[in-house]
Amino acid sequence: MPLKYLHTMVRVKDLEKSMAFYELLGLRETRRHDNDGGRFTLVFMAPPGQEECPIELTYNWDGDDALPDDSRHFGHLAYAVDNIYDTCQHLMDNGVTINRPPRDGHMAFVRSPDNISIELLQTGTNLPPAEPWASMENTGHW
Repeated sequence: MPLKYLHTMVRVKDLEKSMAFYELLGLRETRRHDNDGGRFTLVFMAPPGQEECPIELTYNWDGDDALPDDSRHFGHLAYAVDNIYDTCQHLMDNGVTINRPPRDGHMAFVRSPDNISIELLQTGTNLPPAEPWASMENTGHW
């Protein structure tokens, strides 16, 4: 039985804030569905040229008290980046905490506004260790 990947869904508390975070990562809105009867919005976001690999942001208009404080049961989303240091610097410059810095020039973790863990992986060969990343400590959970 063949399978086809469709998307990964995460529930969000603040749609605009969450979309702004994923846009910092380079994702763009590919489609949106507002359901008046169900009182929710689905926004699909994907990296340019990879529209077949979206994340679905599910926003309940009346709030979502069912969201846990720590979404670690979910695991994480993972994205490859061309330069892990530049990506992390861009995120930091825009107020995102680097929870697990790319000390190894290969891997970093950040969290979305809804506490979703995002793994960033260096494409190709690891970058040589560089400051401030090499000596930066972990912050919070990743």
